[in-house]
Amino acid sequence: MSELGSNPLAAGEKNISVDDARAAIAAAIRPIRATENVPLGAALGRVLASAVISPIDVPAHDNSAMDGYAFDGAALRPGAELALRSVGTIYAGQPATLDVGAGDCVRIMTGAVMPNGLDTVAPLELCRVDGERVVIKADAVHAGEHRRRRGEDLAVGKPALQAGRVLRPADIGLIASLGITEVTVGRQIAVAVFSTGDEIVAPGQPLPANCIYDSNRFALIAAIRRLGMRPVDYGLLRDDRATLQAALERALGEVDAIVISGGASAGDADYTREVMARMGSVDFWKIAMRPGRPFAFGSLDATEGRRVWLFALPGNPVAALVTFYVFAREGLQRLAGADAAPLVALQVRSAVTIRKRPGRTEFQRGVVTRGADGRLEVRGAASQGAGVLRSMSEANALIVLGHEQGSVNAGDPVDVWLFDGLT
Repeated sequence: MSELGSNPLAAGEKNISVDDARAAIAAAIRPIRATENVPLGAALGRVLASAVISPIDVPAHDNSAMDGYAFDGAALRPGAELALRSVGTIYAGQPATLDVGAGDCVRIMTGAVMPNGLDTVAPLELCRVDGERVVIKADAVHAGEHRRRRGEDLAVGKPALQAGRVLRPADIGLIASLGITEVTVGRQIAVAVFSTGDEIVAPGQPLPANCIYDSNRFALIAAIRRLGMRPVDYGLLRDDRATLQAALERALGEVDAIVISGGASAGDADYTREVMARMGSVDFWKIAMRPGRPFAFGSLDATEGRRVWLFALPGNPVAALVTFYVFAREGLQRLAGADAAPLVALQVRSAVTIRKRPGRTEFQRGVVTRGADGRLEVRGAASQGAGVLRSMSEANALIVLGHEQGSVNAGDPVDVWLFDGLT
């Protein structure tokens, strides 16, 4: 039985805020603990199940951070030039075997090992060179400058990355820099995706009158795949109780979560509510938001005590994507074991007046650009209709207008979620 049974938000028909709904989802879902080892090349977007511990010091030795001349910084005197004799060159990847005495320096390349007794590097542009004679300009560098110490970035035995991190390209590079070729990650969660409705037709088929092509399923599958998860396409479902129940029962044995669009409202042909409530513990909420008011969340009872989490989204294409970003994205990441940090809102200047009444959260499609003064600004897309998917494609951000927020004047700051930040 779902933990939502004791949740004060399980009131069915009551309007609740976006923040309260998100909090309830976060409180209900627990991560799947199963893990697997994957090659580093296949780890992008996966969730670390255990910390990556460095087996080496990074860097592995004191080395030069610049192309220049390495010398003993103790020889520097305030306000005075320093004349030295160059006794050779050290390249990156070569051992530092030169014999360097007092008053000597060595030509050194970025990343090359610092010879014993030398702790400072003068960049080339700060030196005058005449054969073996090298003169470092007065006060050009300080003792110890431009040297990277052994273990400065990461010491052996220290964690490089913590469990719960969704691996990004830079993380893959960091792990590779430690000589590690395989990582332990959370088992890739499988997410069933349905579209419902007698008026929905699969792309590639003839389009009867009064019907529309299915866009929700394809958009949601893409959004799930972008999260590093495995979407399972269950196709289109007719508005029929038995068909819906049979599809859900099949999914219970195959996936960890279900995302379904359409049928969550209270129309005569909307059977999603009835069937899901019979198969588990599901809360149907009217969210104080626009677009995306009808929304359902909960769990269905599967075999061996498993619960399959379910997100029932509105049928309108824009509302389906917006509610996925607002609710399902973070819930699925939590299920996968990720530290599901909330979406970061970037505050930019509104280029236009935006009408809005307090008492609900609004997510308007917006286009963020740079104004004449170079500052970021946003204006709304041409159409804000919940069924106008083209405006979602033309936009590059969602304008987020909070629950208690009123209208926004041109020039006022406003929060936006950049689409490229929605992963």
